Amino acid sequence: MVETRQIEQMIEPSLAAMGYEIVRVQISGGQRPTLQIMIERTDGREITVDDCADSSRAISALLDVEDPLPSAYELEVSSPGIDRPLTRAKDFERFAGHKARIETRRPIEGRKRFQGRLVGRSGEQVVVALDEGGEARLPMTEISKAKLVLTDELIAAAAHNANR
Repeated sequence: MVETRQIEQMIEPSLAAMGYEIVRVQISGGQRPTLQIMIERTDGREITVDDCADSSRAISALLDVEDPLPSAYELEVSSPGIDRPLTRAKDFERFAGHKARIETRRPIEGRKRFQGRLVGRSGEQVVVALDEGGEARLPMTEISKAKLVLTDELIAAAAHNANR
């Protein structure tokens, strides 16, 4: 099975030339899998339907040539949305101050699920001020899943950024 990292490396240069960054590449489903690619604009503006359509055409052309998946699949290009996944080191810095849910691959301090305000990063660790008090330092390599939690502050920040 093809690694999502290979697909990301295959399409990243073209998307970068178009002014987009890849947030996440994910394959899900069984019989006819879905290849989901989340993108955002490098200029910080909001992703539009036209952005997704343009990116989808470019990605489709590249994948048709490289043919990385062994069977038929659905391609889905989307924006990460307001309660977005946090997939890159810079995401944990960019969204410092916002609430997030984080799951780790193995227990850290006796647990795998953490929720609280992102403080940022300290070296290769994500620092979270936990809802129940205290702080957790989670190694980036141990984070399996992380996403922002929809809050009034996050909505206000998104509205402010959209009006820039």
